[in-house]
Amino acid sequence: MILITGATGTIGSEVVRQLTGRGVPLRAMSRNPSGPHGVRADFDDPESLRRAVEGVDAVFLLTAPATATSRHDLALLEAARAAGVARVVKLSAIGTGDTTADGRVIGEWHLAGEEAVRGSGLEWTILRPSSFASNVLRFAAGDRISNLTGDGKQGVVDPRDVAAVAVEALTDPRHDHRTYTLTGPDLLSVPDQAAELSRVLGRVVGTVEVSPEHLLGSGMDASAAAEVARGTAWVREGHNAVVTDDVERVLGRPPTGFADWVRDHAEAFG
Repeated sequence: MILITGATGTIGSEVVRQLTGRGVPLRAMSRNPSGPHGVRADFDDPESLRRAVEGVDAVFLLTAPATATSRHDLALLEAARAAGVARVVKLSAIGTGDTTADGRVIGEWHLAGEEAVRGSGLEWTILRPSSFASNVLRFAAGDRISNLTGDGKQGVVDPRDVAAVAVEALTDPRHDHRTYTLTGPDLLSVPDQAAELSRVLGRVVGTVEVSPEHLLGSGMDASAAAEVARGTAWVREGHNAVVTDDVERVLGRPPTGFADWVRDHAEAFG
């Protein structure tokens, strides 16, 4: 039995889909569950977590709190240990623990969560994906994409590949005590992604420069906006120009390219 947290999000829902396709028993945790596998639980409600992990063998730990904090990771790990869960796979982020040119630490809340996972006494795998291909949908407005990272290049990764690696880690002990950095096959800046979108969709897609400070004006929590600001500065400085072979080593096939992801999701762009 596998518990999927963040089960309604981009990665969590794909993990649920892929595990279901394999016939693996699972629980899909959310505050507003639906479907045959849905289970209601909240990271801030210890009793609900206790019920969610009861009888569970492995947990996919995906936390996305509105405030940048590792508190949710710690709460789930505490419940998992008490319930005798054997394995945890944590979704972290590329660059966790690195620093910007001015000494700011990247992904501090993920770093604390990673340390807790490694010290939990459970078998563990940590996944550090690069920027998701699907982020262009989050930042698209008409035929322009918001650009917070300038010309900084990233190994943009297909969320389906991230989920597929998670499924392998959840079901195969060969991945225990491994940290995987998950990227796509190519280094792409936001302008590069816009050019690829233009080519595949057959219409011009541009970019618009956006400062991290804009996020505060959009209502984002101050601590979360600060995390994004650090991360975008790190990318602008060129530190995320990284391509690895971890996806291929785990899945036995090359990672999916950005153009293929766009073709598969063309309807989402209108």
